[in-house]
Amino acid sequence: MRNTVADALAAAERRWPVGTAESWDAPGLLVGDPTAELTRIHLAVDATVAVADEAVAAGAELLIVHHPLLLRGVTSVAETGAKGAVIARLIRGGCALLAAHTNADIVETGTSAMLAERLGLIETAPIVPSAASGRGLGRTGRLPEPLTLRALAERLQDVLPATAGGIRAAGDADRVVERVALCGGAGDSLLGEAAVRAADVYITSDLRHHPASDARELALIGSGPALIDVSHWASESLWLDAAAEELRADLPEIAVTVSRLRTDPWDFTLLP
Repeated sequence: MRNTVADALAAAERRWPVGTAESWDAPGLLVGDPTAELTRIHLAVDATVAVADEAVAAGAELLIVHHPLLLRGVTSVAETGAKGAVIARLIRGGCALLAAHTNADIVETGTSAMLAERLGLIETAPIVPSAASGRGLGRTGRLPEPLTLRALAERLQDVLPATAGGIRAAGDADRVVERVALCGGAGDSLLGEAAVRAADVYITSDLRHHPASDARELALIGSGPALIDVSHWASESLWLDAAAEELRADLPEIAVTVSRLRTDPWDFTLLP
Protein backbone atom coordinates (compact mmCIF):
# COMPACT_ATOMS: atom_id res chain seq x y z
CA MET A 1 0.00 0.00 0.00
CA ARG A 2 1.34 3.42 -0.96
CA ASN A 3 1.47 5.90 1.93
CA THR A 4 1.22 9.62 1.29
CA VAL A 5 1.88 12.85 3.13
CA ALA A 6 -1.90 13.07 3.57
CA ASP A 7 -1.77 9.95 5.79
CA ALA A 8 0.67 11.74 8.10
CA LEU A 9 -1.47 14.86 8.06
CA ALA A 10 -4.46 12.78 9.17
CA ALA A 11 -2.43 11.16 11.96
CA ALA A 12 -1.18 14.55 13.11
CA GLU A 13 -4.72 15.93 13.10
CA ARG A 14 -5.86 13.06 15.33
CA ARG A 15 -2.99 13.63 17.76
CA TRP A 16 -2.79 17.45 17.59
CA PRO A 17 -6.00 18.92 16.15
CA VAL A 18 -5.27 22.21 14.39
CA GLY A 19 -8.55 23.63 15.70
CA THR A 20 -7.22 23.49 19.27
CA ALA A 21 -4.29 25.83 18.52
CA GLU A 22 -4.22 29.36 19.92
CA SER A 23 -5.88 31.96 17.68
CA TRP A 24 -2.56 33.65 16.87
CA ASP A 25 -0.85 30.40 15.90
CA ALA A 26 -0.14 29.02 12.41
CA PRO A 27 0.23 25.22 12.56
CA GLY A 28 -0.49 22.76 9.77
CA LEU A 29 1.02 22.02 6.37
CA LEU A 30 3.37 24.83 5.35
CA VAL A 31 5.18 23.29 2.37
CA GLY A 32 4.52 20.30 0.13
CA ASP A 33 1.99 18.17 -1.72
CA PRO A 34 -0.37 16.01 0.39
CA THR A 35 -0.52 13.42 -2.41
CA ALA A 36 3.26 12.87 -2.47
CA GLU A 37 4.54 9.43 -1.48
CA LEU A 38 5.72 9.11 2.11
CA THR A 39 8.29 6.63 3.42
CA ARG A 40 10.10 8.65 6.12
CA ILE A 41 9.24 11.45 8.58
CA HIS A 42 11.85 13.57 10.37
CA LEU A 43 11.05 15.56 13.53
CA ALA A 44 12.66 18.70 14.95
CA VAL A 45 11.77 21.70 17.09
CA ASP A 46 12.77 24.29 14.47
CA ALA A 47 12.86 24.40 10.68
CA THR A 48 16.36 25.78 10.24
CA VAL A 49 18.59 25.45 7.19
CA ALA A 50 20.64 22.76 8.94
CA VAL A 51 17.51 20.82 9.91
CA ALA A 52 16.11 21.06 6.37
CA ASP A 53 19.39 19.75 4.97
CA GLU A 54 19.39 16.95 7.55
CA ALA A 55 15.83 15.93 6.68
CA VAL A 56 16.54 15.86 2.95
CA ALA A 57 19.81 13.94 3.46
CA ALA A 58 17.92 11.37 5.56
CA GLY A 59 15.48 10.81 2.69
CA ALA A 60 12.48 12.22 4.55
CA GLU A 61 9.51 13.31 2.49
CA LEU A 62 8.02 15.12 5.50
CA LEU A 63 9.62 17.28 8.17
CA ILE A 64 7.45 17.85 11.24
CA VAL A 65 8.51 20.75 13.47
CA HIS A 66 7.13 22.33 16.60
CA HIS A 67 7.63 25.98 15.64
CA PRO A 68 5.77 27.24 12.55
CA LEU A 69 8.23 28.68 10.02
CA LEU A 70 5.67 31.22 8.76
CA LEU A 71 4.14 32.37 12.04
CA ARG A 72 4.12 36.06 11.12
CA GLY A 73 3.53 37.93 7.88
CA VAL A 74 6.07 37.21 5.15
CA THR A 75 6.45 39.26 1.97
CA SER A 76 9.24 37.23 0.36
CA VAL A 77 10.57 33.68 0.34
CA ALA A 78 13.66 34.53 -1.68
CA GLU A 79 16.62 32.31 -0.87
CA THR A 80 18.50 35.36 0.37
CA GLY A 81 16.33 35.18 3.49
CA ALA A 82 16.37 32.50 6.18
CA LYS A 83 12.78 31.33 5.62
CA GLY A 84 13.15 31.28 1.86
CA ALA A 85 16.37 29.29 2.12
CA VAL A 86 14.63 26.64 4.24
CA ILE A 87 11.61 26.45 1.96
CA ALA A 88 13.75 26.19 -1.19
CA ARG A 89 15.85 23.36 0.26
CA LEU A 90 12.76 21.43 1.26
CA ILE A 91 11.02 21.87 -2.09
CA ARG A 92 14.11 20.90 -4.07
CA GLY A 93 14.57 17.89 -1.80
CA GLY A 94 10.96 16.76 -2.15
CA CYS A 95 10.26 17.23 1.56
CA ALA A 96 7.01 18.67 2.89
CA LEU A 97 6.85 20.73 6.11
CA LEU A 98 4.24 20.43 8.86
CA ALA A 99 4.10 22.39 12.13
CA ALA A 100 2.40 21.25 15.33
CA HIS A 101 2.72 24.12 17.82
CA THR A 102 0.23 25.15 20.51
CA ASN A 103 -2.02 22.32 19.35
CA ALA A 104 0.80 19.97 20.43
CA ASP A 105 1.56 21.93 23.61
CA ILE A 106 -1.81 21.27 25.23
CA VAL A 107 -2.17 17.49 24.79
CA GLU A 108 -1.48 14.88 27.46
CA THR A 109 1.88 14.09 25.83
CA GLY A 110 2.72 17.67 24.85
CA THR A 111 5.77 19.79 25.55
CA SER A 112 4.97 20.73 29.15
CA ALA A 113 3.68 17.26 29.99
CA MET A 114 6.92 15.67 28.80
CA LEU A 115 9.02 18.06 30.87
CA ALA A 116 6.86 17.32 33.92
CA GLU A 117 7.25 13.59 33.32
CA ARG A 118 11.03 13.80 33.02
CA LEU A 119 11.17 15.72 36.32
CA GLY A 120 9.09 12.99 37.95
CA LEU A 121 6.22 15.27 38.94
CA ILE A 122 3.13 13.64 40.39
CA GLU A 123 -0.49 14.81 40.69
CA THR A 124 -0.09 16.85 37.52
CA ALA A 125 -2.69 19.15 35.96
CA PRO A 126 -2.69 21.96 33.37
CA ILE A 127 -2.01 25.51 34.51
CA VAL A 128 -4.75 26.71 32.15
CA PRO A 129 -7.15 23.82 31.42
CA SER A 130 -8.77 23.49 28.01
CA ALA A 131 -12.23 22.15 27.24
CA ALA A 132 -10.90 18.59 26.96
CA SER A 133 -10.15 16.91 30.28
CA GLY A 134 -6.42 16.63 31.05
CA ARG A 135 -5.44 19.08 28.33
CA GLY A 136 -4.32 22.67 28.57
CA LEU A 137 -1.37 25.04 28.73
CA GLY A 138 1.52 24.30 31.08
CA ARG A 139 1.55 21.86 33.96
CA THR A 140 1.54 21.93 37.74
CA GLY A 141 2.58 19.04 39.94
CA ARG A 142 4.41 17.95 43.03
CA LEU A 143 7.89 16.59 43.43
CA PRO A 144 7.88 13.15 45.10
CA GLU A 145 10.27 14.60 47.68
CA PRO A 146 11.03 18.26 48.36
CA LEU A 147 14.28 19.64 46.93
CA THR A 148 16.22 22.83 47.31
CA LEU A 149 15.95 25.27 44.44
CA ARG A 150 19.56 24.52 43.54
CA ALA A 151 18.96 20.76 43.55
CA LEU A 152 15.94 21.18 41.25
CA ALA A 153 18.01 23.32 38.88
CA GLU A 154 20.66 20.59 38.88
CA ARG A 155 18.01 17.98 38.08
CA LEU A 156 16.92 20.09 35.12
CA GLN A 157 20.53 20.24 34.02
CA ASP A 158 20.52 16.44 33.92
CA VAL A 159 17.16 16.21 32.13
CA LEU A 160 17.61 18.85 29.42
CA PRO A 161 20.13 18.89 26.58
CA ALA A 162 23.00 21.29 27.20
CA THR A 163 22.89 24.81 25.77
CA ALA A 164 25.15 27.84 25.94
CA GLY A 165 22.66 29.73 28.10
CA GLY A 166 22.45 26.97 30.67
CA ILE A 167 19.93 27.31 33.49
CA ARG A 168 19.20 30.49 35.43
CA ALA A 169 17.35 30.76 38.73
CA ALA A 170 15.89 33.61 40.76
CA GLY A 171 15.47 32.88 44.45
CA ASP A 172 17.32 31.55 47.48
CA ALA A 173 19.35 28.53 46.32
CA ASP A 174 18.54 26.78 49.62
CA ARG A 175 14.81 27.44 49.45
CA VAL A 176 12.93 24.13 49.70
CA VAL A 177 10.47 23.60 46.86
CA GLU A 178 7.85 20.92 46.33
CA ARG A 179 4.97 22.37 44.30
CA VAL A 180 6.14 23.02 40.72
CA ALA A 181 4.55 24.91 37.86
CA LEU A 182 6.13 24.76 34.43
CA CYS A 183 5.55 25.74 30.83
CA GLY A 184 7.68 24.50 27.96
CA GLY A 185 8.73 27.38 25.73
CA ALA A 186 8.00 31.05 26.45
CA GLY A 187 5.80 31.20 29.53
CA ASP A 188 5.99 34.57 31.25
CA SER A 189 2.41 35.25 30.10
CA LEU A 190 1.33 32.69 32.71
CA LEU A 191 3.09 34.34 35.66
CA GLY A 192 -0.18 35.78 36.93
CA GLU A 193 -2.11 32.51 36.83
CA ALA A 194 -3.32 31.28 40.22
CA ALA A 195 -1.66 27.87 39.77
CA VAL A 196 1.69 29.55 39.10
CA ARG A 197 1.36 31.98 42.00
CA ALA A 198 0.55 29.04 44.31
CA ALA A 199 3.64 27.06 43.26
CA ASP A 200 6.97 27.06 45.05
CA VAL A 201 8.84 27.39 41.76
CA TYR A 202 7.96 28.19 38.15
CA ILE A 203 10.05 26.71 35.32
CA THR A 204 9.80 28.20 31.84
CA SER A 205 11.80 29.94 29.09
CA ASP A 206 12.40 33.42 27.68
CA LEU A 207 11.58 35.24 30.91
CA ARG A 208 11.76 38.97 30.15
CA HIS A 209 13.39 41.41 32.52
CA HIS A 210 10.36 43.25 33.88
CA PRO A 211 7.98 40.30 34.40
CA ALA A 212 10.81 38.28 35.97
CA SER A 213 11.88 41.18 38.17
CA ASP A 214 8.32 41.75 39.40
CA ALA A 215 7.86 38.02 40.10
CA ARG A 216 11.17 37.89 41.97
CA GLU A 217 10.19 40.83 44.16
CA LEU A 218 6.86 39.19 44.97
CA ALA A 219 8.66 35.98 45.91
CA LEU A 220 10.97 37.92 48.23
CA ILE A 221 7.98 39.21 50.18
CA GLY A 222 6.46 35.72 50.31
CA SER A 223 3.89 36.01 47.53
CA GLY A 224 4.91 33.87 44.60
CA PRO A 225 7.28 31.24 43.25
CA ALA A 226 10.99 31.17 42.71
CA LEU A 227 11.89 31.18 39.01
CA ILE A 228 13.97 28.88 36.82
CA ASP A 229 14.63 29.99 33.24
CA VAL A 230 15.76 27.33 30.75
CA SER A 231 16.43 27.22 27.01
CA HIS A 232 13.27 27.47 24.92
CA TRP A 233 14.54 24.85 22.47
CA ALA A 234 15.74 22.50 25.22
CA SER A 235 12.46 22.60 27.14
CA GLU A 236 10.46 21.66 24.04
CA SER A 237 12.93 19.15 22.58
CA LEU A 238 11.75 16.46 25.04
CA TRP A 239 8.45 16.31 23.12
CA LEU A 240 10.10 15.00 19.97
CA ASP A 241 10.67 11.44 21.13
CA ALA A 242 7.10 11.16 22.44
CA ALA A 243 5.73 12.49 19.16
CA ALA A 244 7.91 10.06 17.20
CA GLU A 245 6.59 7.09 19.18
CA GLU A 246 3.01 8.17 18.56
CA LEU A 247 3.62 8.53 14.83
CA ARG A 248 5.31 5.11 14.67
CA ALA A 249 2.23 3.60 16.32
CA ASP A 250 -0.13 5.39 13.91
CA LEU A 251 1.97 4.85 10.78
CA PRO A 252 3.86 1.56 11.27
CA GLU A 253 5.01 1.41 7.65
CA ILE A 254 6.69 4.83 7.88
CA ALA A 255 10.21 5.34 9.28
CA VAL A 256 10.29 8.14 11.85
CA THR A 257 13.53 9.81 12.93
CA VAL A 258 14.30 12.59 15.41
CA SER A 259 16.82 15.37 14.86
CA ARG A 260 19.53 15.73 17.50
CA LEU A 261 20.73 19.04 16.08
CA ARG A 262 20.79 21.85 18.65
CA THR A 263 18.67 24.70 17.30
CA ASP A 264 19.00 26.85 20.39
CA PRO A 265 20.23 30.14 18.82
CA TRP A 266 23.06 30.88 21.28
CA ASP A 267 26.63 29.63 20.78
CA PHE A 268 28.52 30.75 23.88
CA THR A 269 28.14 32.67 27.14
CA LEU A 270 30.64 34.78 29.06
CA LEU A 271 30.32 34.70 32.83
CA PRO A 272 32.04 37.07 35.30
